[in-house]
Amino acid sequence: MHSNDVILEPSAPLDARDADVLHLRAGGTSVVVSTVSPPSIVHWGEDLGDAEPATLRGLALAAVPQRVSGGLDITPVLSVLPTPAHGWLGTPGIEGHRDGNGVSIRWAVSAVNATTDSARISLTDDEGRLAATLELRVGHGGLFHQRVTLRNSGASPYTVQRLTAAFPLPWDATEILDTTGRHLRERSPQRHDFTFGSYSRDSRRGRPGADATLLLCAGRPGFGFETGRVHGIHVAWSGNHTLLAERMVTGEAFLAGGELYGSGEITIEPGSAVTTPWIIGSWGDGLNQLSWRFHDELRARPQHPQRPRPVTLNTWEAVYFDHDLTRLTDLADAASEVGIERFVLDDGWFRGRRDDTSGLGDWHVDETVWPEGLHPLVDHVRARGMEFGLWVEPEMVNPDSDVAREHPDWILRTRVGLPPSARQQQVLNLAHPDAYAYIAARLHALLDEYPIAYLKWDHNRDLVDAGRGPGSGALVHEHTLAAYRLFDELKAQHPGLEIESCASGGARVDLGILERTDRIWTSDCLDPLERLSIQRYTGLLLPPELMGAHITSETVHSTGRVTDLDLSAAIALLGHFGIERDISVADADDRTRIAAWVAFAKRIRPLVATGHVVHVDGTDDGIDVRGIVAADASDAVFTITQEATSVAYPAGRVRFPGLDPDRTYRVSIVAPAGARPDAGQSELPWAQQGVALTGRQLAVAGIRPPVQYPGRATVVEITTHT
Repeated sequence: MHSNDVILEPSAPLDARDADVLHLRAGGTSVVVSTVSPPSIVHWGEDLGDAEPATLRGLALAAVPQRVSGGLDITPVLSVLPTPAHGWLGTPGIEGHRDGNGVSIRWAVSAVNATTDSARISLTDDEGRLAATLELRVGHGGLFHQRVTLRNSGASPYTVQRLTAAFPLPWDATEILDTTGRHLRERSPQRHDFTFGSYSRDSRRGRPGADATLLLCAGRPGFGFETGRVHGIHVAWSGNHTLLAERMVTGEAFLAGGELYGSGEITIEPGSAVTTPWIIGSWGDGLNQLSWRFHDELRARPQHPQRPRPVTLNTWEAVYFDHDLTRLTDLADAASEVGIERFVLDDGWFRGRRDDTSGLGDWHVDETVWPEGLHPLVDHVRARGMEFGLWVEPEMVNPDSDVAREHPDWILRTRVGLPPSARQQQVLNLAHPDAYAYIAARLHALLDEYPIAYLKWDHNRDLVDAGRGPGSGALVHEHTLAAYRLFDELKAQHPGLEIESCASGGARVDLGILERTDRIWTSDCLDPLERLSIQRYTGLLLPPELMGAHITSETVHSTGRVTDLDLSAAIALLGHFGIERDISVADADDRTRIAAWVAFAKRIRPLVATGHVVHVDGTDDGIDVRGIVAADASDAVFTITQEATSVAYPAGRVRFPGLDPDRTYRVSIVAPAGARPDAGQSELPWAQQGVALTGRQLAVAGIRPPVQYPGRATVVEITTHT
């Protein structure tokens, strides 16, 4: 216990000497909590300063509504874990029963432990024979974390149907932003009015899914990236989850989130408990600021990648299943020549895997393709100064595999027949001790035999009708925890191992999986124009160094579009940079250009790994402007991308916000791949002559962008003028 902890006993009268209102502060965020039963969050958002206790009590009192006609004698307020027994008529924070009975819950505060930035509030319902612990914490970046542990203090099992945490919103937050999507187009934004009633986004795929929203946001109408107060929450969980926005006629508006439980999935035995994942909230004056809170706290984690992110080449779109030692060593030679630091062998290396219909689960090197094992390729890669990485998909199995034929009981199902197939595969039940032991043993064997620095961990199908066997109940919760345990075990026994979370591209992007992995594969779509939106909205949650972004092939695998090499490189630049292309067949000019981009990516990666991402509002239709500004505002890199033709010709000025307004900067176009002709018929004066501008001038007035053909991008570097 900290020296400033406060303990409240439920029977003690609350007066001016009691800590009946808590003020949690950090990172520019204040959270004010009334601990009078039922406890409620009075304020979440802007820092309120060193407020006196009397004013905090006044703030709590000012939030209490009057009684109105047609309502209850005491108008209910949104508590941290609201229930109908307190008069709450909106969506409850907890629902459950004891074999159909014991559905009512009425909380009393039994104890409070509080510090300046965190609190543990203990709740009890002696009649309902339940207890709950609320963990509240404001991180150093200003993120507000909530987690709930529910304990069964009764003599009979208790089935939990719902357990979510609520985050209050300002009443003027009347517009909702979330994302949807599909394979090859994740994180597609959608906005609508936040009207009275409920709006929910549930994920029932056993993983977040490509259509899941990373954040559910609500803000003042018209909020953008640069301005407009906005709040948003994220569920840090890799299984099924729920997010909710609700506006009540009693003057309450809130966001809520938690794990989504299947029917009967969570039954707490007497004396046992269940804990929700962390539900994490951020806010800001614009989405840029909201995202910086996530980025700052993720970067402060002890397990966050500290060394420069290795420039990575992945072999999938270069060779697909055509694994041939000579072809792959030629590719490794070309990779080394252009400056690649990590070479990743993708799908197709294991027994019976000549396409995606068989072999999955048989994690033995295919002797017919690799008679000497992977050693010749691994040795060749490492001799050229590169790390070796390997693709795996440990949670999945093809029915046409030795492991599925020998152990059909290891496959997740709730009926005698298998669930609907996807990519010709099913899901292994990692909660089955024998299945877990087998997969763990095979992965440890690979990591022991080969110097593998990196696993590309894929997850290519949803969990459909997932249970432990015929007639069983849902098993997503247990399976997800078992997958977490496997990640943790591999990391613990193989220090230095890095893992990427890939799931049909970006279908498992959440802060639960990011506790155990070192980056995500943002999308299987590498079309740079499609990637603009995908990376923008993935970046609301993740800093760029955790988002895999690669140069694609000239003809894009996922869209068939012929794309410019320099455009592809420029879009990949503001992420964890890499290549997904057969550069062994590239001509000398292309290799030179790729090498130049690799060198430039290495030069700016300290900025990418530490700076603030800025998306610019108000640009001409068809023009995207985004960049990364150093934490000390000493320098920045921006990209200006011509997505489509503009009506204005030449286009109007673009701005570069986020710099020190009183500092003078030198602004220049950088061309890592050499000078490229643009669509203008004269030189751009400021680029030709050089220009020095203040940060305020760049943010407010801006510069004329170069005239560009559609599907072109310009990289602008901004450095402190000396």
